[in-house]
Amino acid sequence: MALAAPPDIRPANPNFSSGPCAKRPGFTLDALAGATLGRSHRASGPKARLAEVIERSRALLGMPAGWRLGIVPASDTGAVEMALWSLLGARGIDILAFESFGEGWATDVVKHLKLADVRVLRAPYGQLPDLHQVDPARDVVFTWNGTTSGVRVPNADWIAADRQGLAICDATSAAFAMPLDWAKLDVVTWSWQKVLGGEAAHGMLALSPRAVERLETYTPAWPLPKLFRLTSKGKLAEGVFKGETINTPSMLCVEDALDGLRWAEGVGGLPALVARSEANLKAVADWVARTPWVGFLAEDAAIRSCTSICLTIVAPWFTALAPEAQAKAAKQLASLLEKQGVAYDIGAYRDAPPGLRIWGGATVETADIAALLPWLDWAYAQVAAESASAQAAE
Repeated sequence: MALAAPPDIRPANPNFSSGPCAKRPGFTLDALAGATLGRSHRASGPKARLAEVIERSRALLGMPAGWRLGIVPASDTGAVEMALWSLLGARGIDILAFESFGEGWATDVVKHLKLADVRVLRAPYGQLPDLHQVDPARDVVFTWNGTTSGVRVPNADWIAADRQGLAICDATSAAFAMPLDWAKLDVVTWSWQKVLGGEAAHGMLALSPRAVERLETYTPAWPLPKLFRLTSKGKLAEGVFKGETINTPSMLCVEDALDGLRWAEGVGGLPALVARSEANLKAVADWVARTPWVGFLAEDAAIRSCTSICLTIVAPWFTALAPEAQAKAAKQLASLLEKQGVAYDIGAYRDAPPGLRIWGGATVETADIAALLPWLDWAYAQVAAESASAQAAE
């Protein structure tokens, strides 16, 4: 039987990578014309640009008064590491690990900081641990959204309002796409290259008054590298949260971040960003509901991510394959789409089960998601036919 011809409609923007993510609609390099290049980041003009990123981000996210927000080195990873190395050790720690990055934070705390009173609450890809096991007397470290698993916490109801420990949240693929319950959080981190499509290398670190109190009253038992130091003489280094960055930032990236923030404000702020991401998830969910060969890695709709949308191939011929063969077939499907120029970088994360991962953050147009879906069916048919031919020849 002849295979169907490729679809007629193509996504206007084929960039569905989960990081760095698609630039905002209509982006051109002209948006960076105002960058303060060749200037010291400590000069008044460039420093004002850095402070503007902080203040626009704070306002867009609805961050409460009293919180500090700073730009830090090494992307979201650097921001999380600063929090872990600077704050942990005062209490026992619960870590939620339901995808690669949560496992990474667990490894850092157990094997590198070598803290003894640590509980790692694990769940396989596509699921969440029992959130009610988290002890409010202990610090908790978790990802709000599992970028590599397509799973998000549904809310923060499981975090006690009267907790004694700190809630340290890696929100890098959630901030600007999912409402964050600031009253239940104490440290929140993210990076520029996720939901607003900024350029890499810079992280954002938000601290509640409770987190600041911990910093000013607790001294870790280990030496802190210069890049991690958030206090000076026992007090918070306030300059970090006013645009005085610890390292030298890229002012080109700063201008790009400002462009993304202005775009977000212009489309309607946080409610519009959340709605755009949820619309992308709905488009995929409607297609999955009528498509027999594909399913969500997160079977529970209540915990499905609207940004890192992770899919599995559920066709019997595929599930009967050995894991190595499944991975090869899934990569072949993604490769076909890339060769056609309709979808770049949508293979599952290397540690995740074989499948596809489509970024649905706010900079992705739902029309592009809708145009992509027939191409997924087309590519699947190619791979399925090739597999059937190979099995017939054996």
